[in-house]
Amino acid sequence: MTEREEPPAIREDRPPPSGADDEFARGYSEGFGEGLREALRDVLQNASRGHTAQELRILIESRLARIDEEVDLKRRSLVRPPRRPPWGSLLRPPQAPEAWTPLRSALPLAPVLPGASALLREESPRRALELLERSQSRFPSIVVVTTHPPTLSEEASAKTIVLRAGSQSADSENTGLSPGEISGRVREVTSQRGGALVYLDAVEFLATEYTLDTTLRFVYWLCTQATRTGSSFIACVDPKALDPKDLSRLQRAFNTFP
Repeated sequence: MTEREEPPAIREDRPPPSGADDEFARGYSEGFGEGLREALRDVLQNASRGHTAQELRILIESRLARIDEEVDLKRRSLVRPPRRPPWGSLLRPPQAPEAWTPLRSALPLAPVLPGASALLREESPRRALELLERSQSRFPSIVVVTTHPPTLSEEASAKTIVLRAGSQSADSENTGLSPGEISGRVREVTSQRGGALVYLDAVEFLATEYTLDTTLRFVYWLCTQATRTGSSFIACVDPKALDPKDLSRLQRAFNTFP
């Protein structure tokens, strides 16, 4: 009885990889692995914040929609040559450290993509209005929810609907709209073809007049409505006006923080 013969080994006619090919493959695979780790860390971080399955889906879809921009930004950061510091700065005596200020990107504000929501934390709506102007050309309509209508460019003003947030007090002079009434108007505009750009700078006012929980439900609804209709939502809030825990609850509704 003869022994079972082993099948012949499969031979590959391809030449072994060169040093450059092996280095390229190693770098590509390491970058691919780092991208997977970053994506999974992002999902775990959002899940640990108590987001529902629907909110996680919204966050993931928004992140997927921004992949091309993030890849292009990473590519440009890698190919840009490093700046060499002047020798004079190395020879100067050390100076006292400056007061800490929040880090802001030197890059201009990128327009908010359809389906995304952005929260800007600033005392007055300066960068938020800049972001509105940079994003408005993507949409046929703009809805501004405010207590004091801002000054917009001629192009933006021509397609803007202003909804004044009002007080629920009967003796108040501010007789604008309640969050429920605003939601109905926003639903009507954002459901039209092309969606709309929704802007809100009255978070603090609504939280004072209608309680924080009511305001948070209103903001969460605006974020969901923007995702559902392919619209965009921009809001700004003074971080000093809210308790850190309340500010954290507000931030959970948004997926971008320019």
